Amino acid sequence: MINIANILSGSRLIIAPLLLYFAWSSRPALFLFFVVVALVTDFLDGYFARKNQQVSELGARLDSLGDLAVYLAAPLAVWRLWPEIIIREAPYVATALTCFIIPLLMGFIKFGRLTSYHTWGAKLSAFLLSSSILLLLLEGPAWPFHVATIVFVFAEVEELCITALLTRRQPDVASVFHVLRRRYGGRGDGG
Repeated sequence: MINIANILSGSRLIIAPLLLYFAWSSRPALFLFFVVVALVTDFLDGYFARKNQQVSELGARLDSLGDLAVYLAAPLAVWRLWPEIIIREAPYVATALTCFIIPLLMGFIKFGRLTSYHTWGAKLSAFLLSSSILLLLLEGPAWPFHVATIVFVFAEVEELCITALLTRRQPDVASVFHVLRRRYGGRGDGG
């Protein structure tokens, strides 16, 4: 299904290797430009899917795969371009990466594929982390990244709880409260 939302999501699968290329060819300006492009596509794909009533399983998968590709490529590229920032912020970087990988693995173990929850907490933490990392790379203060990492930890714990509660994979779950309401309250759609 070709539509604007899926094209935006799929573009991140092309952008991720570009991030690595620009890092290894020492082009920080191009790296930062394409990081911003990736972030913009991440925020717009869901908007266009909902606006045009084109929300689909394929769209959720493309969005998750695009996110995964960028989230794996970006730290490697940042390590290459700004190793001093990674070293200085190592506890927060390690925490964020660990909290990203554990729910991903748990969902994959339980359901055999990416969970694609796209919770409100995940959306908030993605915005906070991406903007704070850009600020950090532009020589801004570190405290927004520290706060964003804490918010991200809570969002990932929520995703673990959702995985534990669901009996079958369900994309686009707004929050753990939606799952609980559906499971124990008898109403709601889980998403």
